[in-house]
Amino acid sequence: MYDKDTIYVIGDAQSSTNNPITQQFSSFFIALVVDTTNNKIVDASCSATVQLTSDFTRSIFVGHSILASDELENQIRTRYFGSSQKALIVAYKDAQKKYKLAISSRQKTEL
Repeated sequence: MYDKDTIYVIGDAQSSTNNPITQQFSSFFIALVVDTTNNKIVDASCSATVQLTSDFTRSIFVGHSILASDELENQIRTRYFGSSQKALIVAYKDAQKKYKLAISSRQKTEL
């Protein structure tokens, strides 16, 4: 299903205690499949109690570079008005950090 040049990363964050996502999953997370040849996000999902939340979140991320922090944060701030908006931003930054670490370790292994 996914090309050999893709990797899977998960970012997580705490959401507010009254958020249904927190009550169901204990935390908020986003899962991203990223093409390492161009840093583009090819698939995305998140912990959500409503399928539409995951679908909408996917539409924000897919097709964009995981390294495009300002652009993606702006998309979240101006388009996503769910109660886990801040958690989504934190989870994205966590996934981005893990992606950078994964890429770095892959490059060292290839040398």
